[in-house]
Amino acid sequence: MNPGPHDVLSRILSACKAERAVTASFRLFAPWALRSAGTEGALIRMCTGSGYWICTDGGTPAKIGPGDIVMLPRGTPHTVSSTRDPGDDIVPFADLLEAHMIGRHGDHPIELTYGTASASATPTQLFSLHLWMPALGVGAIPAELPPLIVLRSDELLLAHTLATTMEMLVQDSLAQRPGWQLSAARMGDLLLVHILGEYLRTPVAARQGKSNLLDDPGIARAVAAMQESPQRDWSIPRLAAVALQSRTVFTERFRALLGVPPMQYLSAYRMNLATDQLRQPHTRIADVAEAVGYASEKAFSRTFRRWIGVSPSQYQRDASGR
Repeated sequence: MNPGPHDVLSRILSACKAERAVTASFRLFAPWALRSAGTEGALIRMCTGSGYWICTDGGTPAKIGPGDIVMLPRGTPHTVSSTRDPGDDIVPFADLLEAHMIGRHGDHPIELTYGTASASATPTQLFSLHLWMPALGVGAIPAELPPLIVLRSDELLLAHTLATTMEMLVQDSLAQRPGWQLSAARMGDLLLVHILGEYLRTPVAARQGKSNLLDDPGIARAVAAMQESPQRDWSIPRLAAVALQSRTVFTERFRALLGVPPMQYLSAYRMNLATDQLRQPHTRIADVAEAVGYASEKAFSRTFRRWIGVSPSQYQRDASGR
């Protein structure tokens, strides 16, 4: 039986795993404006108290209310502020973090208060979750995602549930009980899957007409086949046959919907899968190479180094030292 679109969604989202996560709680008293130069990985935010504004570089400011879920899938540079037009009085997030951070970024949660407290003003309590994703965006985060995703708590029951979950996650992490880092990463994965799944299931009209792979059953079947059996000797003709499309149509549609050619997507998915397996203790590199479709450990190592920047053995050593 050919896998349907929702099977594809499950498989794609199964690749969205965080290597580690850092949580933060910011208590912000207006007026305030903070600038992020961008982050490596995904960033999820939610607030209680007063709402705020967010604007990605080149984007339009969006008003965010209490309980709304905000996600920047690729950590796009952006500004958050208490007013729509913050002017020039914007403080870099990096400056605040440097002043309040203990040790390496990600080793400890971040908690800080910014601005002048006032008995008559309700602060913005901003909860933040930064997820370090695998080294490759392609094959881990769907390429067609916008720089900013917002789930409104007054429009979507799931958003309210996710907001409560995220607040509890961040608050619990602040205590830094044993196991908090693993808990933050796993809960972060859960939030990520729900947010991305909700967006990808949204009707195309609500996405300003921007299609994704779930809108093309043929491309969906091909992606599902690659992720179901990454070790197979896939080629454009074989994938096009799975999609029931000509090679030309398949290649053009695949690139339009996922942002990269089919074989590049397959290579990236294989490398993401390899990094996940190499983070497991006592994993043999030869076994990983075979699992992701390479006939020899040498060929796998050469490709891995080209994609990731280090050899599989070095990556494995670095991962075990975290």
